[in-house]
Amino acid sequence: MIFKTNDVDINYINYGKKGKNIILLHGWGQNIEMMQPIGDFLSLENNVYILDLPGHGRSTEPTYAWQLIDFVNALNEFVKKNKIKNPILIGHSFGGEIALLYASMYEVEKLVLLDNPYRPIKKVGLKTKILKLAKKIPGLNKFEEFAKRHMGSEEYRNASKIMREILVNSVNSDITEDAKKVKAPTIIIWGTLDSAVPYSDGVYLESIMHDAGLITYEGCTHYAYLERLDQTNNVIRTFIGG
Repeated sequence: MIFKTNDVDINYINYGKKGKNIILLHGWGQNIEMMQPIGDFLSLENNVYILDLPGHGRSTEPTYAWQLIDFVNALNEFVKKNKIKNPILIGHSFGGEIALLYASMYEVEKLVLLDNPYRPIKKVGLKTKILKLAKKIPGLNKFEEFAKRHMGSEEYRNASKIMREILVNSVNSDITEDAKKVKAPTIIIWGTLDSAVPYSDGVYLESIMHDAGLITYEGCTHYAYLERLDQTNNVIRTFIGG
């Protein structure tokens, strides 16, 4: 399905269509498929939406370099268009950054953040570091292959000038003060071996938020939610309730 907003067409899927309204947002350079392992599980009891963020998957690129607030505004238009009240937001990395800022401005029922930045971080070779780390951890071969398929795409390697500018805007964004404004109950899932956004950031984020709890995944990377998928799904299901 396609949702038109501002200067982009946003591709999304909607399934389950009963229970609570849940919106899942993927990380940078990814697509809907990266969040489907959670969406598929939650759709058994809930109404699930997963978006291809602008410039990702089958969604078109913005015609100018969006700031983080532009993604939030687009998400808000999507929520209003679909008549969703107090959604539950689940976001990984860049998607979590969007979800966090959205929750500081609009009503959400609950918030799930997965290894997400919220303040400027040093430029890192994210894909290379994660894949090298995956090779060193026993039992992560399956994850490594999954990550290669979704992070090593031609679209990711050949990002346009606009998308590179958007990425710079994102990594230079500081929404620390916005995080303090979030009132919705929040769980934060973070891997101790995250080389993209350090675990210490997760600890600090929990400390400044109004009602947040940090769940630590020892020995996991920036993709902790996938590395312990069953645990992640059960934690989220318990958190959002029936």
